[in-house]
Amino acid sequence: MAGAAHCSLQAKRLLLDPKFEGYKLSLEPLACYQLGLDAAVAEVQLRDDQYTLDHMRAFGMYNYLHLDSWYQDNVYYVDQFGRVMNLSVTLDTALQKPREVFRLPTDLTACDNRLCASMHFSSSTWVTLSDGTGRLYLIKSGKRGNSASEKWEIVFNEELGSPFIVAHSVSFVKCDAHSLAVLLLRVEKDELDTKGSGFHVTLEWVTIAGREGDHGYEIIKRRVLQGKSVPHYAAIEPSGDALMIVSHKPFTFMHSESDELEESDDAKVSNEKKDPLYYWQQTEDDVTVTVHLPQDITKDDIKIRFSPDNICVTLKDQPPLMEGKLYSSVDHESSTWVIREDKSLEISLIKKNEGSRWPELIVGDTRGEFIMDPSRCSEIAESLMHLTSEVMNPNPEKENPPCNAQELEECDAFLEDGASLCRFDGNTLKVTHIINLGSNQYLFSVVVNPKEMPCFCLRHDVDALLWQPHSDQPENMWEHIATFNALGYVQASKQDKKFMACAPDYSYAALCECLRRVFIYRQPTPLATVLYNRKEGRQVGQVAKQLVATLEANDPILGFQATSERLFVLTTKTLFLIKVNSGN
Repeated sequence: MAGAAHCSLQAKRLLLDPKFEGYKLSLEPLACYQLGLDAAVAEVQLRDDQYTLDHMRAFGMYNYLHLDSWYQDNVYYVDQFGRVMNLSVTLDTALQKPREVFRLPTDLTACDNRLCASMHFSSSTWVTLSDGTGRLYLIKSGKRGNSASEKWEIVFNEELGSPFIVAHSVSFVKCDAHSLAVLLLRVEKDELDTKGSGFHVTLEWVTIAGREGDHGYEIIKRRVLQGKSVPHYAAIEPSGDALMIVSHKPFTFMHSESDELEESDDAKVSNEKKDPLYYWQQTEDDVTVTVHLPQDITKDDIKIRFSPDNICVTLKDQPPLMEGKLYSSVDHESSTWVIREDKSLEISLIKKNEGSRWPELIVGDTRGEFIMDPSRCSEIAESLMHLTSEVMNPNPEKENPPCNAQELEECDAFLEDGASLCRFDGNTLKVTHIINLGSNQYLFSVVVNPKEMPCFCLRHDVDALLWQPHSDQPENMWEHIATFNALGYVQASKQDKKFMACAPDYSYAALCECLRRVFIYRQPTPLATVLYNRKEGRQVGQVAKQLVATLEANDPILGFQATSERLFVLTTKTLFLIKVNSGN
């Protein structure tokens, strides 16, 4: 990960509400409809040898209900007879029974070490499906959600080793050939791991392409990543060229011997280049870059090109010494350079956005070294002085009391402080971007636009922020698109929660417990009547409502999906529909 660009998530202030006053419990009735299933859901219980937390996360907490984001209010599940069942909703008061759209050719009960059947909707007409025994099906479905046009036809069917679940898939066209990229998740025994759990997690990235002349489909590439924790989020970019993973522990590609030899050569070369190519400092107004020059270089040998967002430094006729996109814009007309007496080149760049701190000079360039200004170091040390002391709790009554861990509530504790978001390039098999998520706890993922990557929701302080990855926008690769006020804090108090979701139009977020109860959190809406805050006496303009639905079922909740209008909740023998928003 040495060459990876270290990035950060930039929240949009306009989407944050510092004056949010909390959720008001609403007693308004929610219309709840239920459908009895002809056959029970094909739930697979964990075996005795699947005892780790990773097994529980990957398979024990698996969401058996699959939402087809390409068609509105269209859900699927697999029953105990291996039938893929579909429910497409147009009118809540005229619900049809779930209908069979496909039947798995294999007998699911014949395999002892099988996992749950899994599926993903790669496009509006393609589906990837696993029966849980290690076999992958590529299915051309036709236009789904309509019994007249929907016909599932197997175009690829192959055994791919030990059992897996389908984590994600995309459909794309490259070089005039239709291809699908599929991500397969496994938790496998690790004989070399004697101190840990004894298991590791693998993500296999399989690319399947159509042969010329309509001769079916074949696997053209298989790559494997390995890590020590089940990823919270793993998705392939729509182009099929890269992969994004959010995980507690890092993933790395498993290389062949030739790749390892090549990598060791690169490591040797990088070890030889220990001295930084340049040094740089910054203040709130400018950036100063220092480059040590060879003895024979004169002023006429130096060529420097400034632009608002780029810099290029060339010595004589050599390749550029520094070249690339600056972290932020500069006033290129006011930027200057000079040769100092000690034969060093000093470049002064004037920041356009005064006050912003740059984490790097040139995006993705790790050949330079940042030198902290001594006066800045003393300022930081002074500002942190009140957090340290020679004695325990010296003066808690003063203006800046020392940090007291006992004041933290239970829901402020994060078990996974080391989570990170990594982007892997499919060609180089290396990390190109990395974000240290720190205490930004992962909450859930949701598909807002099926043509884009799934969004992921992270806790930021007490709020929950929704982020949309844009693989085709390097300047704005992760965009903050919505905020669920105080949801990060609220969900932490729900110790029995099993699934979380939100509407694709961000109108509400919801979570369910293992049994019966569903909690719905609406976005703030304007009030029809006048309401005043009792403490402050000011008028309240809008209120966010919390609703609670209790299902009439004793079976555990196995699946949970949200659309803009409805919540779908799946138990072993029943499918519930909760009408959250009207269609207007």
